[in-house]
Amino acid sequence: MKIKNSTFYKRHELELEKYLNQKKSLHISNLSSKNKINLNSIDNIFLDLEDIGNLQKLDIVKKYERIVFTDVIENHYDLNNLLTSALNLLNEDGKLIISSLNYKYSIIFKMFEFFNLKDSNKNYSYINPKKIDQVTSGIGLSYQKYYSKQIFPFKFFGLGNYLNSILESIFFYFNLGIKTYMVFKPTERSVEKFSKSVIVPAKNEAGNLEELIDRIPDFENLEIIFSYGKSDDNTLEVMKNIMKLNNKYNFKLVKQSKNGKANAVWEALDVVENDLIAILDADISVDPETLIEFFEIIENNRADFVNGTRLIYQMEKNSMRFLNKVGNRFFQFFIGKIINEQLTDSLCGTKVFKRSFISDLKLWQSEFNVTDPFGDFDLIFSAAYTGQKILELPINYRERKYGKTQISRFRDGLKLLVYLFMSFIVFNTSRNE
Repeated sequence: MKIKNSTFYKRHELELEKYLNQKKSLHISNLSSKNKINLNSIDNIFLDLEDIGNLQKLDIVKKYERIVFTDVIENHYDLNNLLTSALNLLNEDGKLIISSLNYKYSIIFKMFEFFNLKDSNKNYSYINPKKIDQVTSGIGLSYQKYYSKQIFPFKFFGLGNYLNSILESIFFYFNLGIKTYMVFKPTERSVEKFSKSVIVPAKNEAGNLEELIDRIPDFENLEIIFSYGKSDDNTLEVMKNIMKLNNKYNFKLVKQSKNGKANAVWEALDVVENDLIAILDADISVDPETLIEFFEIIENNRADFVNGTRLIYQMEKNSMRFLNKVGNRFFQFFIGKIINEQLTDSLCGTKVFKRSFISDLKLWQSEFNVTDPFGDFDLIFSAAYTGQKILELPINYRERKYGKTQISRFRDGLKLLVYLFMSFIVFNTSRNE
């Protein structure tokens, strides 16, 4: 009598959804797994791993944004050839997701097979992720992240989901899940100049806006979006005057329907038309000239998402209050553990990413009901959650010249604590039906 694996594969399907969200995707799996996985909304190839010519099934013209392997890597006789064929089907800025079984449980798997408790797979090779990384590096794929899910993969009279979530939360750091996931992206891509958009959220920033716009580099095909809230000064009038006098750029004006920087950014994203998006605070605490470096990182395919960090260089005096510095260090320690990314400053307001990332951001927000008052957490967490390659760029942090900060340290800090707790659950436990 074999142990049922329906719960295991259903959780696996739900895990894959975050990568396949509105993306042109291909799922490649073992022919023996055909009836275990239901991904009908994307293209599927089921490989007969006993067939010496099965790689020919990958010889198709279509290109994909995402390619996923399930129950293939641990069974295949020629990984180099298989992954090279997959790479040829992948867009230059696409992602390859390899799901496998955790090699830490290889003895247990073989024991289950011996007692006929699970399907037997005579070609199983429980591969250490480091060895897969060595193969992928040689064919032009860059490793991005590795993690595992599902410590307890059974229903167990309806209690299995709760038991699994508890175990995953306790042992998240040790990667003890039975199902592993590795994310890769192509290393080679032709350098491309993308059209660019700069979102400037502004409230009570009238004295900063003219200098800010004058200092933005003269990018070709640049869109600048002012997203403004109700101000006590003449911020709106200054924006309109800039738009009237400056014909170098395509300007847009967005009036916030709610309060807060996060809302200003989200509503501006709805009207973005260009390929790359930068968020630039209106207080000129970050030099606008550094946008050149931010954009170049993505254009050279070094990252999908670039986050500024204020905590590398010495800050200007009075640029950040002492309690804010302490809070940033505190939050960043826990953020790194939650999302498994070695970042130093998630709350820096300057971030650059691709417009295609917006659908991933909305997926995160649709499943997550805790408010992020600044928007920085939503951006960083959704990028990490959906497998984006994140890099940080050190910036010089300046004291604002006009106005005052509009951050409430204690009220907003409490919201972020709640956010961290809830996001820990999302990142480190399996999704269930």
